[in-house]
Amino acid sequence: MNLTIFNKAIEVEITAAEMERAKKFAAAVVGTVNYQDSNQSNTKKIQEDHFVSKLGEEAVRKIYERADFQVKGPDYAIYKGKQKSWAEDLYIDDIGMAVKTQKRSAANRFGLSWTFQCSQRRKDPILKDPLAWVCFVVFEDAANENCLVYPAKQIGTLQFRPPKLKRLVGKKQVVYAADF
Repeated sequence: MNLTIFNKAIEVEITAAEMERAKKFAAAVVGTVNYQDSNQSNTKKIQEDHFVSKLGEEAVRKIYERADFQVKGPDYAIYKGKQKSWAEDLYIDDIGMAVKTQKRSAANRFGLSWTFQCSQRRKDPILKDPLAWVCFVVFEDAANENCLVYPAKQIGTLQFRPPKLKRLVGKKQVVYAADF
């Protein structure tokens, strides 16, 4: 099944209820994660990343539901330790979809891009499946707090590059919007 149902970025409004749900999730999950292998120990940044990620998932969900797809997710459950998984963020008609979201303020600093975990200790399993689907999102934190959702792509069609931040080289791989 082809999950590319639109061919240009779509702006999606994020409601106050979705914002609140994402904030509560981020506050609850931050104490259950450990990103030391990514050189990330700033709990405020980790919490913000989880908040932004859920907003992206909500935006993608809305687009596919409006197109009459059955969507499962986002998942707001809090998992501890080994209960955590690398399962897809959404399931669209039972097909897994990863969602990667970047804040516009970060894009203005580093270029519009999305990161994937790719270290010796942890590697995003989606990178092993060229047919896996991913949807890229920008959270417009510097403007109206809506999301800009790009068309879904399959991992095998993407060009991965090293991150611009030297401390993340060897730990992350990056997809830059300029490459698609």
